[in-house]
Amino acid sequence: MKKIIVPVDFSKHSEYALETAAALAKQHNSELIIMHMLEMSESIFSASSDERGEENAFMLMVANKKFEAFLDQPYLEGISLTPMVKYHKVLKEVASVAGDVKADLIVMGSRGHSAQDGLFTGSNTEKVVRYSDTPVLVVKSKPDSVNFDHIVLATDFSDESVSAVKNALELLAELGKKTTLLHINLPNLGFLSTDEIDEKIANFSKKAKLNTEAVHMARISDHSVEDGVLNFAKRQGADAVAMITHGRTGLSHFFGGSISEDIVNHTKLPVVTFKL
Repeated sequence: MKKIIVPVDFSKHSEYALETAAALAKQHNSELIIMHMLEMSESIFSASSDERGEENAFMLMVANKKFEAFLDQPYLEGISLTPMVKYHKVLKEVASVAGDVKADLIVMGSRGHSAQDGLFTGSNTEKVVRYSDTPVLVVKSKPDSVNFDHIVLATDFSDESVSAVKNALELLAELGKKTTLLHINLPNLGFLSTDEIDEKIANFSKKAKLNTEAVHMARISDHSVEDGVLNFAKRQGADAVAMITHGRTGLSHFFGGSISEDIVNHTKLPVVTFKL
C-alpha cells in the first residue's frame, strides 16, 4: 500500500479519517495525499474573471492556513504528506486524482444522512464510491486501532463477482488478519437450501482458487442483506465489514437495492467498499 488519499473538510469526521489513514501509513510506509475541495459560492460563477481570481486567491490562502493547522498533529510525524487543494466541489475529482496518482486506498469520514450538509454527509460519501475504481475505507468515529483482526466481506458467490472478490481479498489481507466471505440467505430472494449454498460456495472457491485455510466461508439467514451482514458482524465481533459495489448505481451492491448505502449509514464499524 504505497499511496493513500484522504479527502478532508477540516471537520472532526475528516480528522477521524486522517488519523485512521496515518496509522495505516505507518504500518505500510505509505504516502498520504490529503485533499481539500474548495467550496465555491454560487456568485463566483457569474462574476468577472478578475473577481473570480480574487476570490480564488483568497480561498486558497484560507485553505492553506487551515491545512497548516489541521496537519499539525503528532500522529502525522514521520509520514510523507502531500497536501492538495482542488478548486471545484466535484466529488468525482477524488476518484480521478486517486486514479491519476495510482492510489491504493481512499479513506473518508462519514457522519451519515442525518447530519448537516457538508463533504462527509452519507450522500457525498456515496458519490465518491460511485466514481471510484479505488477501494474506499469509510470511518465514522475516532479509530481505536487499525488492526482489523476480523473483516466480514459480503458476497453472493456468483461467477460475476469472482474477480472483484479476489481483488478485494488482496487488500483485505493487508488490512486485516482474517476475512470471512459471508452469504446471506434471504426468505424471498433466491432462497437456497443448505446443500445448494454449500455447492455454490464450493464452486466459487474452486473458480476463485481461494486458500480456504486463510479465507473463511460463512452463511446466515436473515430478512435483509443489511441485517444479515450487521448481525453476523456483531455476533462474530468483527472489526470491519466490506462490500462490493456497482459503480453505475452508486453504492448499490450486486445483490440489488441500496444495500451498501444502508450499511455505511447504519453501522459504526469501518466499511471498505470495492467496485465490481
